Amino acid sequence: QQSELNSFLWTIKRDPPSYFFGTIHVPYTRVWDFIPENSKKAFQQSHIVYFELDLTDPYTISALTSCQLLPQGKNLQDVLPQDIYCRLKRHLEYVKLMMPSWMTPDQRGKGLYADYLFNAIAGNWERKRPVWVMLMVNSLTEADIKSRGVPVLDLYLAQEAERLRKQTGAVEKVEEQCHPLNGLNFSQV
Repeated sequence: QQSELNSFLWTIKRDPPSYFFGTIHVPYTRVWDFIPENSKKAFQQSHIVYFELDLTDPYTISALTSCQLLPQGKNLQDVLPQDIYCRLKRHLEYVKLMMPSWMTPDQRGKGLYADYLFNAIAGNWERKRPVWVMLMVNSLTEADIKSRGVPVLDLYLAQEAERLRKQTGAVEKVEEQCHPLNGLNFSQV
């Protein structure tokens, strides 16, 4: 029953009440039907919504992209062992070859092309730090490709908040997410 689901919603008792809702970075369509009504109602009734990051801000997206890059003049081939680099390159060639068959008719109907989608996800991969390449590779699956074009839950809620003219903000800066990941050494990655 919808009413019995764990809502991942916490109430901060004050007047008016505040709510804290835990989200997950997956296409919202995978989880939306499982979000209980009390969480959806709290969102609808809110006037101000804060997210982990402001995914609607072009600066946030640009800063996320920049933080993933290796220092100037360095390429992934310079930092990865040769055998891993070659396996990665072969895998990305395989993904690029398979991507047209992984896309849905709906995606093609919206004008998404496999080459465009591959470049949007994996473009400039040779300049990225290993941890970001690992995250990228983990998202290059058939299931993830089929859901591309559907916003992740955080972005969907941010877009809804904007559409409903709610005041929005972010609790973290890009650097607070990037620096810990970029600080991992190669064996940790």
